[in-house]
This record gives sequence, structure tokens and C-alpha cells, in this order.
Amino acid sequence: MASQVQNPLMEEFRTPHGVVPFHLLETSHYETAVKEGIRQHALEIGSICRNPQPPSFENTIVALEGSGRLLDRSLAVFENLLSAETNEQMEALANTLMPLVADHESAVALNEKLFQRVKEVYGNRDRLQLSAEEKMLLEETYGHFVRRGANLEGGPKKRFRELAAEASKLALSFRQNVLKETNDYELLLTGRSQLAGLPPHMVDAARKLAADRGKEGWMFTLSAPSYVPFMAYCEDRALRQQLYMAYNMKAARPNGCNNFSIIRQLVDVRMEMAQLLGYDNYAEYVLRHRMAGDIASVYRLLDQLREAYLPAAVAEVKEVEQLARRHEGEHFQLMPWDWSFYSEKLRREKFDLDTEMLRPYFELGRVVDGVFGLANRLYGISFRENKDIPVYHPDVRAYEVCDADGRFLAVLYLDFYPRAGKRAGAWMTEYKDQWKEGGADSRPHVSIVMNFTKPSGQRPALLSFDEVKTFLHEFGHALHGIFADTVYASLSGTHVWWDFVELPSQIMENFAYEKEFLHTFARHYETGELLPDALVQRIVEASNFNAGYACLRQLSFAYLDMAWHTRNSAFDGDVEAYEKAAWKPVQLLPFVEGTCMSAQFSHIFSGGYSAGYYSYKWAEVLEADAFSVFREKGIFSQEAAGRFRKEILSRGGTEPPMELYVRFRGKKPTIDALLEKNGLKHG
Repeated sequence: MASQVQNPLMEEFRTPHGVVPFHLLETSHYETAVKEGIRQHALEIGSICRNPQPPSFENTIVALEGSGRLLDRSLAVFENLLSAETNEQMEALANTLMPLVADHESAVALNEKLFQRVKEVYGNRDRLQLSAEEKMLLEETYGHFVRRGANLEGGPKKRFRELAAEASKLALSFRQNVLKETNDYELLLTGRSQLAGLPPHMVDAARKLAADRGKEGWMFTLSAPSYVPFMAYCEDRALRQQLYMAYNMKAARPNGCNNFSIIRQLVDVRMEMAQLLGYDNYAEYVLRHRMAGDIASVYRLLDQLREAYLPAAVAEVKEVEQLARRHEGEHFQLMPWDWSFYSEKLRREKFDLDTEMLRPYFELGRVVDGVFGLANRLYGISFRENKDIPVYHPDVRAYEVCDADGRFLAVLYLDFYPRAGKRAGAWMTEYKDQWKEGGADSRPHVSIVMNFTKPSGQRPALLSFDEVKTFLHEFGHALHGIFADTVYASLSGTHVWWDFVELPSQIMENFAYEKEFLHTFARHYETGELLPDALVQRIVEASNFNAGYACLRQLSFAYLDMAWHTRNSAFDGDVEAYEKAAWKPVQLLPFVEGTCMSAQFSHIFSGGYSAGYYSYKWAEVLEADAFSVFREKGIFSQEAAGRFRKEILSRGGTEPPMELYVRFRGKKPTIDALLEKNGLKHG
């Protein structure tokens, strides 16, 4: 008789490729495994500290790198599912566990004996014969301790530890409030006239959602597949305004989910942490570990882009407003809830291109085949679905990824559709990193999580063009993980400096505009007709439609992020007013009282983008410059792809990112390629 499994997280995973046994997991398992992981890690740290041998790279740095694997494994599962498949029990457990984890991490980072060993090895670094990757591991390890307050003493060190725990708790509460506000909102329409303008697939999906929730009519939510097309196609302006306000007041209403107090506390906590370490503000602290290097470099980029794109953006807004006034009267004022609706009308008028007319050509199954086929053509890799690999939800699909020579590379999970337990947006993550040990290459388990339009009735899942680009974007991140080829897990895959991490993802979006790629998979789901050349040409011609507005929108988020994190004094002001002031240089549409991006800005308040949102534009400069190599050599060039894999994708964070980039490109980037790409400059 087989022995009963007590806690799958604490035993060897007896699954294909050692993947997470999701089918065996219960919520109670996480608490036991995380607490045991903390206990074991503390013992491992103690063993390193008590080692009687003089500190060396192997007995200190490598030993530290290999410690805490039970904790890391347990947290990877728990934290990923908090975003992808959470529930009330897990959220409650997170409030218990995450402070314990934060306290443990601080205890390790502030362990004086451990740091002294690390510091001694670091002090001898010039006398050690280390490889480039070993040097980077030493630099990163030492830097991690310093950034976590290891050089502090006495009261300041104790205070830093308290602040780190508080920051973790606040970020978790912020995320939970946004998720609850998103899930709690429903817009139920009962009159067919209210649906005027909405595409048939959306009406079908809304009817199905209402029925699934036991209601009559058509239901719309704040999930992207519901919200985005509603704003673009609903002819009822009052309904557009109603949904817009609901979306943009998330966690900003005077209720139990309001995030204003959390924002005030969190920006002050982060500021105080940075100042304890000798920095003027949190952004200065963060940017010491980024390609940008300092605040001035970030603002230089943002200001350059604002200067280049603002005239185009102003002209675009004027053109959309003129079209709206032709329909609504000469005194009509364009409001934010009108932007998507009239922009879409203008797109149809200028390019004879309706985003909905493309959707039938992007059936999800074919898109998956197309994206996988692109990776095969560029890199020779293949994907095989394996239904024996356990998944955490029936919607999730699991694939084995193999190299051109048949060697196993990775497990890839694809999770496509919105649901109550999943946060909004799209992201790539890993349940297991890649590393090498004892001659064995331990391969990664990568996951792409999205919120795409679901199948409805007899209609399969049909993606919008933007959703196709989103898939390509996240797939680029996945390739970064899949191709990881490093010795140390902390330097593998996407473990790179934050303003470099978006290069592999954003470069993939370029393929969405290439006819040669689109014609490999884009066929009408009913007729099988290939996406017509005329439509492809219109996609290309419309690729820079409202590019100025789109750039200014991204800049507004980056300026807002920097405004919150360049503060050097406590904040007790009005969150909405502060946001409004930060946005003023790039504000294109009227500000709406009561709305507040900051209150739902999870990227910077509960994600990893604090003082780092600029990295999207930073990486856009990199990818525009880098993709020119593919344009020169052919978009399916295996030579260009091979170099990109060798010099960037496989190397992770083993060397400074600009060195990796220059090795691939042959020179440092400028914004010129991006300006040319967006039609603002001609080469």
C-alpha cells in the first residue's frame, strides 16, 4: 500500500519533469511548507556562518546561493497562485505568511556574521580567479546585502527591518484591494438597445456571463476582454462613462478597499528605507541597480520622448475631437470615456480598419500554433502538449519545450482566460528557475498568464490584434526563461536588471506587423481564408495610429511613478491632487475628479516596477534598435535569432546588460530607431 502524502510541497515531486503537483495541493499545505522552509533556511544560514574555514567563494557565496530551496519552491507556488488562482482562504493565509517571510528575509539580509563572510569574499574579489558569471554572482550577492541594510548598525538596522516588513504588508494589502474592487463590479444591462455598437462576440459573452451568474441580461465587468471593447464600441455615452468611472475609481472610493492611506504609508516607508541607506530618495536607491543608473538619466529619456512625441499627440487628440464634433456638434468636449470610441471610428475612417474585422482571423488555437511556429522557425525549438502534467485550473495547458536537437528545455504553462481568482493583466512567471549543479542542467518551468477573450456559444476564442501582440510580448519573456543557460538560479532567465527585462518581450511584438509571419497562421476561423494582403497592409499603415498619444500615456505612468518615488520628505497630501500635478506635463484629455490611477497602480505599489515604470520606454528604445538587425537580415533570420539567443536570452543576468546588448548589436542604442519606427523620423 502506497504511503499517504502528507505535504506534496515537502516531498520530491514525482511528476513529469518534477513539475508542481497542483492536483495534490491543499491550502493548508502552503503554511506548513513555508514555515518549514523558513526553519530549514535558517539552519542552512547558521551552518554557513559557523563554517570554521576562512570565507571563500564556494563555502559562502555558492553555499548561500544554494540555500533555501524548500522555501523558494513553496513560495513560488503560493505567490504565483495568489495572482493566477487565488481564493479567500489563500488571501487570508497570505496576510499571515508574507510578514513571516519578510521578517525572515530581513533576518538573513541583516545577519552580521553572514554579511561579514560575504564582505570578506567581496573584499578579496580581485585576487580570486572568477568567471564573468561568478563575478556577477559575487557583485549581486554583496549588493543585495548592502541594499537590504547590512552595513547599518544598532537602531537604524532594527528600523530598516521593521520598514521592510511593513512595506511587504502594505504592498499585499494594496493588491488585495485592487483585486476585490475588480471582482466586485458588475454592469448588468437588460435592454437590447443598450448594446448598440457592441460586436456580436461580446454580446454573446456578456449574455453567457450573466447566465453563469444566475442573472438575466448582459453582464460586463472590469476585466480587459470586457472593458476594452466596451469602451471602443458602445454607442451609449452614459454607459461608457459609467464603466469608465468604475474602472478608474478602483480602490479610490470611500470604502474599505480605498488605497490612499496605503499609498501615503508605502511611499514614506520606501523613502525612509532609502534614506537610512544614505540615499536622498527611493528612486535614487533603486536606480543604482539599473541600466539607467540615476534619476537624471531617467528624466532625460522621458523628457526626450515627451519633446519628440508631444506635438504628434496633441495633433492626434485634435483630430479625434474634430471627428467627434462632426457627430456630436461643434461644442462637444472630448472626455476620457470618449477616447477609445472615437479613436476607433477614426481608425476605420482613415484606414478602413476595424479591430473587430481582424478578430475572426485570430482564433486562439491558430495563434498558439503561429507563435510556436515562429519560435521553431527562429530557434528550431518545438512544443508538445503533455496532459499528464498537472495544472492548477482546467483552462491551463502544459507543454514540453525541446531544442532543435530534441533536448528537453522547459515546461511551459499557458493560462489564457479571465476568472475571479486571477488578477487583471498579463504576465510571465516561473515555478522553477534554471540552474546547473553537479554536472546536471536543471531546466525551468515557465508560465504565461493572460486575460483573453473566452469562447462563447459556438464561437471559439477569437483574439483582438492587441491580444495577439500581448501574447507575443509575454512569449518573449517566456523565451528568456526557456533559453536560460546559467550556473546560478539567481542569474538565470529574467533575473536581469529591471530596465533590461522588457527587451526580449517587446522585440517579439514587432512580428505582429510582418506579413510573412501573419500568413503562417492568420486564417478566418469559419472559411479558412488567409488574412488578406489588403488587411495586412492596413494593419501596417495603421501601426503608428495615435502613436504619439500612446507614448504620452506611457510617459504619464512613468512620470507618476517617478513623482512618487523621488520624494525626500513625508507625504501627507491629497493623492489625487499629487497625481494630477505629476501628469500635468503630459495630460492630453480633461482630468476627471474622483478617478485615480495611483490607487490601482499595482505595477509600482505591489509589483516590481517602483521607480522602474520608465523601463517600458527604455526597453522600447532597445527593441526598436535591436529589431533592425532582423529587418536587415530577414525577419526569420536564424543567424540573427541565434545571436540574440546566445548573447541575450541565454545569458540572463550573468553580465551587465549593456555589455550583452552591445555584443549582440555592435553598438549602444539611441532613440532614433524608435522615432523611425513610429514615423516621427525618417532614416
